Amino acid sequence: MISTNQFKNGNHIDVEGTIFKILEFQHVKPGKGGAFVRTKLKRASDGNVIDRTFRAGEKFRPVRTEVRKMQFLYKDGVDAHFMDTESYEQVQIPEATLAEPLQWMRESEEVEVLYIDDVASDVQLPSALDFEVTETEPGLRGDTASGGGTKPATIETGARVMVPLFVNIGDRVRVDTRSGEYVSRA
Repeated sequence: MISTNQFKNGNHIDVEGTIFKILEFQHVKPGKGGAFVRTKLKRASDGNVIDRTFRAGEKFRPVRTEVRKMQFLYKDGVDAHFMDTESYEQVQIPEATLAEPLQWMRESEEVEVLYIDDVASDVQLPSALDFEVTETEPGLRGDTASGGGTKPATIETGARVMVPLFVNIGDRVRVDTRSGEYVSRA
């Protein structure tokens, strides 16, 4: 069993038969009454995020998680398809649960698939990835690196990112996969 004082961001717990990933947690000790833990949890089955409060010391069943390297094959509108590069076994994960990471994944790219209790359920991406800009408005004359300002750009995966005015089509940019923000030129 895992207690509330053993919580860590990214851990998975079983709450009343449903698997959740801990996104954030905060121990609260009010002046009056018992201590409690405020959490933000992401449901593993569909990706919904909920806020939940637990009494301090409450216990939960820990969930066995495992990360396997797999190749992202394609998405078909319903599922995203992955293949284990060693056993050639293919697995599908519903696109609805992977909406966020899918916008940063290229076909035939190797990714880490998270298995929760031996079921493929999520994808873990690096915090920043490099992409080629495929579409953006040209920067206006006088726009410099120090000039500031942003414009929308489409990257090779089809995602839209706000980039500085000096970025052009064909440039490679580094994007933070957690927030979707431009980090630097690559």
